[in-house]
Amino acid sequence: MTDYAAARTAMVDRQVRPSDVTSFPIIEAMLSVPRERFVPAALRPVACAGGDLDLGAGRTLLDPRVFAKLVDAADIGPSDIVLDLACGLGYSAAVLARLCAAVTAIESDEALARQAAATLAALEIDTAMVEHRPLAEGAPEQAPFDVIFLNGGAEALPEALTAQLREGGRIVGIDYSDGVGRAAVWTRRGDGLSRRRAFDAEAPMLEGFAAAAEFQF
Repeated sequence: MTDYAAARTAMVDRQVRPSDVTSFPIIEAMLSVPRERFVPAALRPVACAGGDLDLGAGRTLLDPRVFAKLVDAADIGPSDIVLDLACGLGYSAAVLARLCAAVTAIESDEALARQAAATLAALEIDTAMVEHRPLAEGAPEQAPFDVIFLNGGAEALPEALTAQLREGGRIVGIDYSDGVGRAAVWTRRGDGLSRRRAFDAEAPMLEGFAAAAEFQF
């Protein structure tokens, strides 16, 4: 039988800490949240191994190293309100909920959203709610957000989503605008966004986040 607590400790010690993620709240959250509960049953023994995990319906659980570094780059504070996009089976929402005041998690696949909500409820994580809706819509009823967390890649950020970001708020995700995957932090400055590249990384492209096709003669 797999010792999941030991697997989480190994994940943090061998993947997260060596990647220069030293924030105690992030480390504590990743040690405490049972990652194995947020993957299909067949994948539970490898839930804490390196690499992305296929959750089905086109959704991916991000590699622990990449996920931890994205969370670290988001600089989430205890009073922050967070929008978690493409939450899959809810792992990201569970971790983020330990770092901030409240999380609204969006999942466009109805079955995944339903299961994510059930798992979060079973674990009594009551500061995270899951909504089934298109990712690019965000959650305007809950806006503005201090942080918008993308569990995947983006060539372009939908205007409907960036409008939900508070002044000084951050969007974090994998930026493919230049054709190469790099983690990025976009920060709201007045009517625009500034972008800071963080580290090289790859993740599946999120639906609704592709660049608009250019007309060619």
